[in-house]
Amino acid sequence: MTQSTHTVEKIGGTSMSRLDELIGTLFKRDDPAKIYDRIFVVSAFGGITDLLLEHKKTGEAGVYARFANDEDDHGWLDALSGVAKGMREAHGAVLGNPADLSDADDFVRDRVEGVRNCLIDLQRLCSYGHFRLSQHMMLTRELLSGLGEAHSAYVATLALRRAGINARFVDLSGWRDEREMTLEERIRDGLNDVDLSEEMPIVTGYAQCREGLMAEFDRGYSEVTFSRIAALTGAHEAIIHKEFHLSSADPKLVKGKVRKLGHTNYDVADQLSNMGMEAIHPKAAKTLRQADVALRVTNAFEPHDPGTLIDDQPADAPGAEIVTGLEAHALELFEQDMVGVKGYDAKILELLTRHGIRIVSKTSNANTITHYVDAPLRELRKVERDLNKVYPSAELTIQPLAIAAVIGRDLSGLNVLGEGLKALATDGVEVLAAHQTTRSVDVQFVVPRESLAASIGALHGALLPAAEVAELKPKKKAA
Repeated sequence: MTQSTHTVEKIGGTSMSRLDELIGTLFKRDDPAKIYDRIFVVSAFGGITDLLLEHKKTGEAGVYARFANDEDDHGWLDALSGVAKGMREAHGAVLGNPADLSDADDFVRDRVEGVRNCLIDLQRLCSYGHFRLSQHMMLTRELLSGLGEAHSAYVATLALRRAGINARFVDLSGWRDEREMTLEERIRDGLNDVDLSEEMPIVTGYAQCREGLMAEFDRGYSEVTFSRIAALTGAHEAIIHKEFHLSSADPKLVKGKVRKLGHTNYDVADQLSNMGMEAIHPKAAKTLRQADVALRVTNAFEPHDPGTLIDDQPADAPGAEIVTGLEAHALELFEQDMVGVKGYDAKILELLTRHGIRIVSKTSNANTITHYVDAPLRELRKVERDLNKVYPSAELTIQPLAIAAVIGRDLSGLNVLGEGLKALATDGVEVLAAHQTTRSVDVQFVVPRESLAASIGALHGALLPAAEVAELKPKKKAA
């Protein structure tokens, strides 16, 4: 499709929870003629998907997890009632008109009751023995996820219409739709008769389709939907609005002395994703790159700032661009018989994949293989149990730690590893391990968990000199 002048823009859940502020800054424009020609893809309000599925960070069970365990019928039913309460609180915080509040309440009631009846019927069906609940759990997960995005998109449409913007609710969640479609067909069907010159589509981040988004992308589905819409419609630009700038570090950890990246490439975006700091899902980035659609990451509450452009361009000169980190575990297997045996870790990788464990980094020597993984300890205990069966004579240890990473398009010739070790030693941080690849795009330092913040501050101070950074302006709330 020929590239046009419109943009496709995504708003995350945290920003959506400040929808009332965004209407006066992001959605409205100084020039009324520039309000339209924009498609918005929205995530569920902050915290709602955690209630529907499970808490993203703590793993606390939501409706899905309780329904999957099936230990107590009242558990998931109570959790679903908690979702309805959370949704009402979310839209109650951003809608001011009584009629809009009533409409939003009715929407929640209809959708939640529909899901409740569906899950009760599914339980009843599976009680006969010929049907297995486990065979339907991925579809159940998708059904629940779509509930969150449908709610936020509907509420946003109500709020925008009240503000005088001709918004249109585009529900791709497949609610009560018996048609079976591919993702492309679902998107084209939803946007088929939209006139971008005088309508603003508010599209659900979840799209029900034959492929099943969650099977491959799990909670990264909204960015996949966003990127596919941008590619299929030939957007001029794809824009992700966050509640902060994509900066050289977390301002809270380096006393505000950070700089906005301004320009980087998809290689850096991939490294950030690996460190749990997604600018965009890697598969979504691939879709945009192949469609030749530029990606921009902005601060939703500073609409006049151009943000950071992400493309395929190399750096003009070597330099560190960002320092970040995450808490992880080291899963270490020591086995004397490993020496000289090819493919010894194949079974380890198979088990990690089976248990859905995300690998951040990996090292090995003659008799030890260490995987640095991003996963809860309780999940790693399951892996440990299975590995002990496969390698009964091996010594297996699980150690909580953290990884601080220095990332840039081109780190060649900067001696990031040496300078980083020196900076960490100066600040009294113990380095447990350090990793550097020959591609010179990232260097990782494994440190004790309690030293992560200090490590990021030390590395940022050493590798991004103060003369090159500027303090970001504080966010201003809309009047």
